[in-house]
Amino acid sequence: MKSFRVSSALGLLSRPCVASSITSAPGLGAQARWVHRDSLPKLPLVPATIPFVPDVETFLTLIGRGLKQYANKFPTWEALFSLTSEQLRELGVEPPRTRRYLIQWRQKFREGKFGIGGDLKHVENGVAILKPKEVALSALLRRRFVINVPPGADPDSIPPEDLVKVRGFKVKGIRTITGPYALPMKNGVVGLQVTEGMWEDRRGHKVDGGERRKAEVRFKRGVAERKALREKQGFY
Repeated sequence: MKSFRVSSALGLLSRPCVASSITSAPGLGAQARWVHRDSLPKLPLVPATIPFVPDVETFLTLIGRGLKQYANKFPTWEALFSLTSEQLRELGVEPPRTRRYLIQWRQKFREGKFGIGGDLKHVENGVAILKPKEVALSALLRRRFVINVPPGADPDSIPPEDLVKVRGFKVKGIRTITGPYALPMKNGVVGLQVTEGMWEDRRGHKVDGGERRKAEVRFKRGVAERKALREKQGFY
């Protein structure tokens, strides 16, 4: 029995490897290569500005959480995106969760993950003009959507390839534009202005100390309420 086990083990060791036979087949060797990390496209350290976010102060205003107060700490757009967490601490960006929040939004901006208004192309003095546009899809079907136009421009005069459809807004009824932070103007025109906290990631509100301390907080509250009730009834 022992010699049978030894021979079986030797047979397994001498058996040709399936993976090596597959990769040695013609035309399959290239498919077995691993994708090297250096071969993946790298995001730029300092991304380019966009029409809705032309400078440091606008970016910090949009992401909210009071970061606008640190605008004078960053002399250039490059400094905003190149400083490390330790350097941000030395500049006085506190507390640590605020620094983490800023670093997270810097990475989002590099990846092109913008908030409302990030897809606008025509912005003047921090305000973008939005107008309804109707397009005939067929003889019986028409579609309305919201576009971003230069100030004073007529949507019908803009070539179809230059139309900028705005994400997050829609036409309600015939020409009423609805969407977040929309400022109604004349003749169905809507303005979108840079406002503090437009891109802010809202923090959740802790109820009774949060999930970890909820039972403890509610227990202590019940003890205090029962004690107060007994004192009112004259038991103490």
